[in-house]
Amino acid sequence: MAMAEVNGAGFSAPNGRRYDLDWLRAIAFGLLIFYHVGMFYVTWGWHVKSVYAGPGAEPFMQIISPWRLALLFFISGVAVRFASDKAPSLGGFVSSRLFRLGLPILAGMIVTVAPQSYFQLRQAGLIEPGYMAFWGDYLNLKQLYPIITPTWNHLWYVVYLLVYIVLIAPLLPAMRRFAEGWGGRFFALVAGGPVRLLVLTVIPFILYDLYLSPHFPITHALWGDWANHAHRLTIFLIGYFAAKNPAFWRSVGAASTLAFASAVTLGIALYLVRENAASVYSEELRVWTVPLMRTVGVYYAWSCMVTLFAIAQRWLNRPSKALSYFTGAVFFYYIAHQTVIVVAGYYLTQLRLGVWPEFLILTAITVAICVVGYEIVRRVRFLRVFFGVKGGPAGK
Repeated sequence: MAMAEVNGAGFSAPNGRRYDLDWLRAIAFGLLIFYHVGMFYVTWGWHVKSVYAGPGAEPFMQIISPWRLALLFFISGVAVRFASDKAPSLGGFVSSRLFRLGLPILAGMIVTVAPQSYFQLRQAGLIEPGYMAFWGDYLNLKQLYPIITPTWNHLWYVVYLLVYIVLIAPLLPAMRRFAEGWGGRFFALVAGGPVRLLVLTVIPFILYDLYLSPHFPITHALWGDWANHAHRLTIFLIGYFAAKNPAFWRSVGAASTLAFASAVTLGIALYLVRENAASVYSEELRVWTVPLMRTVGVYYAWSCMVTLFAIAQRWLNRPSKALSYFTGAVFFYYIAHQTVIVVAGYYLTQLRLGVWPEFLILTAITVAICVVGYEIVRRVRFLRVFFGVKGGPAGK
């Protein structure tokens, strides 16, 4: 992720590269893989479930659930700012994104994601064995199953990101001038200083949670997912305007201790509330506890993100061979991992190996297939374009 100037934290990455955000992107995608392994074991709805599913892992999942995707959309906004600024033309920039994101979406819906629906229906006992027969019906737009097919499932993040890029593309020249002019100064005023960064920046998200989320539950269906769009598009735009704003990054460095303390304190508060939900959300109290806890949840998520920005800015702004590998690999990992988890989990749980052996084996299989799959795909030019993989074995 290129950076055109010295950031506000008082350091400059060699070659003008934001290695800290490259690391955070890789870490965020890595957490997403382990999060989806966890979804196999919690009580929340998912495509397939382990016979050992229960609430035990849920507190750990709830630590990262509020901010994991917001972090990715923020970093995507930063990346769009840098990429669009250096693109030779607006049309070329949009075309490159349609190619690099659009083809993986299409290939994912037709091929990569399809097994998730098959094994979901198989575990529910709604279809007979026979993948090829199912696949023909899966591609039928008449909706022959009680779930939507074809589907993008976990690729909704890529779908939404591509839609946001296409929507703002005509505005990018004006957005750049705005960011470099009084808009950038206004953003610096709002986010300038630790307290303002932590308190003022996320007020829109509190309003979304209070007034949109109760009426528009998250669906990932693109149309009608208005509360989710409000959250994701706003954090994406914050990333765009923060990308080259020195005051924002100075504030991140200055807010590190306060953000960490806030994240820990609010995280503990949310945990205690969940443990005592029956009394906290009783009929008499919920009229004010619900909006209060929604507000606390927003501040917790943003405090975690600012803490991660500060840690990465301080400790991870340097190149390495590992980072070069992960920068190229994580998008393939993202596309492939959930299908691997669903398929492997479906068969593994039937063996009743015990929760820890099953979990360790499932995690190992997921990582191994992602690693091997990436090494194969990046060597085959035809396959690379359908997984968003750049270059070949030598990075060509």
